[in-house]
Amino acid sequence: MIPNACLAFLLLSTLALPAFAQDDRGYKVYQFPANRIPRIDGKADDWASFPKEYAVGTDQLRDDSGHYPRPDSTNLKVSVKVAWVKGLNRLYFLYEAYDNYWDFSRPDLHNDTFEVVVDGDLSGGPLTAEMHPNQTLPLMERYFAFHGVQAQNYHIFMPAVGKDWALAWGSQPWIKRLPYANIAYSYDFRPGQPGKLTAEFWLTPFDYAGTEGPPRAVESVLTDGKKIGLTWAVIDYDDVQDESKKGFWNLAANHKMYGNTSLGTVFTLLPLAAEYQPALAAQWSFLVTDAARRQVTFTDESQGRVTKWKWDFGDGTTSAAQSPVHQYSEAGKYIVVLEVEGPAGKARMAKVWDVAVP
Repeated sequence: MIPNACLAFLLLSTLALPAFAQDDRGYKVYQFPANRIPRIDGKADDWASFPKEYAVGTDQLRDDSGHYPRPDSTNLKVSVKVAWVKGLNRLYFLYEAYDNYWDFSRPDLHNDTFEVVVDGDLSGGPLTAEMHPNQTLPLMERYFAFHGVQAQNYHIFMPAVGKDWALAWGSQPWIKRLPYANIAYSYDFRPGQPGKLTAEFWLTPFDYAGTEGPPRAVESVLTDGKKIGLTWAVIDYDDVQDESKKGFWNLAANHKMYGNTSLGTVFTLLPLAAEYQPALAAQWSFLVTDAARRQVTFTDESQGRVTKWKWDFGDGTTSAAQSPVHQYSEAGKYIVVLEVEGPAGKARMAKVWDVAVP
């Protein structure tokens, strides 16, 4: 349980942080249609439609360890693909890597690792206790009230054998469990051997993920065109005993991106590709904007070119506006219908009793 004083300080310190400009190099998060959600089975076949130009390879990484002046595909070759599905606040990853020496025999952090940092609302700023803006606070107070709360860091072990699949760096280990994350691996090598590994997983980004657990957590809402903070590093151990013999291949320009999302990179969530979009489909949402007056605001969300709208509010009244505001005279549950027309024809969307006013 976090003391109220700690929560208050967390809120104040977060609000006090200045605006940040993460490094936006044009990286994309591809959108899968709802009927093509990747299966988490460690196989790459359901990523066949993923555009190659959105994959991030070893050539995009720089080695912060100083051991390797340039990428060497005979030592390590990595490809990362990131996707999302509208309506699900999840980031899907396909991680494919060849390594000449896979190091995963120990039960500690000494393990080939894919370290991912996610800042779902692009708020920026530090996320670890060690980078807390007030270092005079006790370490564990900073850890429980701050570490991993507004952005998350995952040390994902490649592969994980005899231990949990990831260290969720912070006091929120629940974020790496279902229904917030899942992973599957595919590989056929042993520790110390070369070979290819495929890891398929998804993560849930959070605007707030406190130590008190899921009931107070706030998921980052993913939408078309949204920019998120997302970066990673590949930690490549090449000796089971010698910690110094490792590469730290970083997507960001600054090594400390692991604890400060302002030092990371930006990804943009793509809309659904044209080939998966219908020529015309009616869709809408609503919000009760004044319960006392039974006022409801309707929003047209139809796809395709629409030239004509007809709303039936279920109470005997209609509207030809694209996104009307309607006031019901009586309490009740209503069947609301939107009919749209365009060059591609006609479409309709009815919702039974979704709209209810007191």
